[in-house]
Amino acid sequence: MRIDKFLWCVRLFKTRSLATDALRNEQVRMGERSVKAHAEVRVGEVFAVRVPPVWRSWEIVALPSSRVGAKLVPGLIKEVTSFADLEKLELARLAKAQHRDPGEGRPTKRDRRDMDRFTEG
Repeated sequence: MRIDKFLWCVRLFKTRSLATDALRNEQVRMGERSVKAHAEVRVGEVFAVRVPPVWRSWEIVALPSSRVGAKLVPGLIKEVTSFADLEKLELARLAKAQHRDPGEGRPTKRDRRDMDRFTEG
């Protein structure tokens, strides 16, 4: 199975074209090398996807025949990312969420309630 199709089937990317773009931009590796979209995957291989600031790694357990539901994904791939990298990823996520400037992006539930109180009273 092609790696772009595999990444889409196991729901690491929302569309196959997004998976292809990630491969083209060298955000996916098999072993220690970047691969192209037509590269074949096999059971037992390890691949990594760049999720800034770390590379998340998975081992292929089985190959799907087509796109699968989210509940079936753990039977197809097993995460082998180190705990330290997962911790770094979580810290980066928390830091990004904490530094959101007020009024930037979509309002939070609290922001909407404050706006409602302001306009009503």
